[in-house]
Amino acid sequence: MTPKTEDLLRRMRAGERVALAKLMTLVENREAETAEVMSTIHGQGDAMVVGFTGPPGAGKSTLVDQVTRLLRGRGKTVGIVAVDPSSPFSGGAVLGDRIRMQDHFLDPGVFIRSLSARGSVGGLARATRDMTRLLMAFGKDVVIVETVGVGQSELDIMRLADSVVVVLVPEAGDTVQAMKAGLLEIADIFVVNKADRDGAARIKVELEQMLQLRPPRGWSVPVLTTTAVDGTGIEALVDGIEAHREHLRSSGEGEARGVAGREDEFLAVLRDEVTRRIERGVRRDSLGALLADVKSGRIDPYGAALRVVDDEEVVAAVLRAGSR
Repeated sequence: MTPKTEDLLRRMRAGERVALAKLMTLVENREAETAEVMSTIHGQGDAMVVGFTGPPGAGKSTLVDQVTRLLRGRGKTVGIVAVDPSSPFSGGAVLGDRIRMQDHFLDPGVFIRSLSARGSVGGLARATRDMTRLLMAFGKDVVIVETVGVGQSELDIMRLADSVVVVLVPEAGDTVQAMKAGLLEIADIFVVNKADRDGAARIKVELEQMLQLRPPRGWSVPVLTTTAVDGTGIEALVDGIEAHREHLRSSGEGEARGVAGREDEFLAVLRDEVTRRIERGVRRDSLGALLADVKSGRIDPYGAALRVVDDEEVVAAVLRAGSR
């Protein structure tokens, strides 16, 4: 690790927000030191990690804004990682959450970081987990992760967050979508937001009826109603999140989730690091000629890849070259 990065870690531990922001940029860009930085801070902090997910337009950002306001009123410090939709052309994030949460920018107890999803499966950017770890090491009491929306692969958030809040709205078809997306399995708390609209009571009842069909579990998933724009129901939501954390601690379910999450994290980090080294390594030394043959069409990509992976010495050389 370079002295510059070591200095950033020291300053971040001392509470310097600029150093935290620079380290977040480092890991988001997947710099060569990313794995070493994350290994250094691993296990630091004891923040409650809460994931908010749901369809676009459900009011997740406004809900997160109100939850943050209430948590600050209770003396908690908060970190927010907001995964924004990406531009298909530049890969950049819309960063709308920074606009919607601008009231918290001057609050030293709140740190907000927006990320571009960059096409990642499940709505979570590749660096989201690392951002969460950095905020925990920074000493935040609560870290909120807001995902880009709902999809079939939204199970990612379940492995990252201690508590998953699924946000829906009273519009027709939401309960069917919840079943299709597998949200009954990942939700620890359901929230029907914009409850001042027609149909809120109906969808609440439908969700409660569907939850009755699930196999019995230690935690009974509540279905809450909120109107985020005026703060209605926010206190009950925060109480529900804290009750779920206590359940995880007392039941042992939290440790079981941690085991699954650590395995998933190990495989993701290994895959990421190997991919990074391969991409750097193939452009160096003897594989430069092979890459030139692929580019020119003299050999197909599949044949070239098999030629590399079938030779252990070549694989080892590529990984070593990519580490430099």
